[in-house]
Amino acid sequence: MLQVKQRARVLIAPVDTFNCCSRPPASQPPAETSGGLTLVLPRHGTPVLPQRTEEKSSPQFLSEAQLEVSSSCDPDCHKQAPLPSYWDLREYLSYETLHSNGSLMETAVGIYGFNPADLRRDAQSHSRAKRQIYGPDSRFSIVGQDFLLNYPFSTAVKVSTGCTGTLVGDRHVMTAAHCVHDGKTYVKGAQRLRVGFLKPRQRDAPPTNRSSSANRPDKMKFQWIRVKRTHVPKGWIKGNANEIGMDYDYALLELKKAHKRRYMKIGVSPPARQLPGHRVQFSGFDNDRQGQLVFRFCKAHEETYDLLYQHCDAQPGASGSGVYARMWNRRQRRWERKVIGIFSGHQWVDRNGASEEFNVAVRVTPLKYAQICYWIKGNYVDCRDG
Repeated sequence: MLQVKQRARVLIAPVDTFNCCSRPPASQPPAETSGGLTLVLPRHGTPVLPQRTEEKSSPQFLSEAQLEVSSSCDPDCHKQAPLPSYWDLREYLSYETLHSNGSLMETAVGIYGFNPADLRRDAQSHSRAKRQIYGPDSRFSIVGQDFLLNYPFSTAVKVSTGCTGTLVGDRHVMTAAHCVHDGKTYVKGAQRLRVGFLKPRQRDAPPTNRSSSANRPDKMKFQWIRVKRTHVPKGWIKGNANEIGMDYDYALLELKKAHKRRYMKIGVSPPARQLPGHRVQFSGFDNDRQGQLVFRFCKAHEETYDLLYQHCDAQPGASGSGVYARMWNRRQRRWERKVIGIFSGHQWVDRNGASEEFNVAVRVTPLKYAQICYWIKGNYVDCRDG
């Protein structure tokens, strides 16, 4: 028998909890152990750690990347869906890892110190403000090297399958899962995936004064770095887990070398009403403005536990952009930008016999934060400050 400690509480679990064929009630997750060792949980956060990894057959990479995704489930549908059980969440947060040599691994995870009541409390606290989807185009292009090459706009990168990504580590990029996986298999280009960084053309000297803001976007070019491996949660892969929408439409790309740029930290998405000004913002490479980085900000309105609905104007190509907001850092006592969601794209649904359009971002929930942070850091100790 091993002990798993969380604060003052001690949970007892058998060594073989993960492989045990019997399950406790869905509302009562088992206490788990990691590699036969006692696990002392951090004061904040819920670790999501790998339990078992298996090799799978290599994918064929036959399908084309789809920059727009669709779902038959609207916000009301999501809110009426039953909350996932502990075992459901463990299945959704398990993941596949695609390597650049074409090999594919599947990793099952364990969730430690998880309380299903947290899902219920969070779901009940969400805003129910009426959506406002349509309106004038509020996007504007970022021009000039002194803007494009500086934070936060410099964190936006181009994914070679046609999407946008956001730098979240010195070798890591967040993007949408549908940019590399169509829900059934990996898309063309996923094995030889590259990430593009906007840089000035060699003949254009770096700006020396503020007049450089008038530089045209076509004076910039992309410099590409190959992706070493790609993580996709099984919650996105149809037939394994979630079937009703885009709750797990995110992926993490690990580059073959460091990019040497400032990046954004990942943060847990708060309720929309707690965001400064109730606003979110993101930058992406919209297809209707080729070669330009397009910025937008807007108010966040309706939300579910996993999705954030807003009416930021966007076009295909912006999918995968990191949705960020200004968050207060209590420890350092200052405001900082954090990625709290991943822009999935336009969602078309049939609602009351009429087709409606939504702009949807996947929220970084506490469990998703623990999973993504572990992918980046390789340990849960550094994942306490979401």
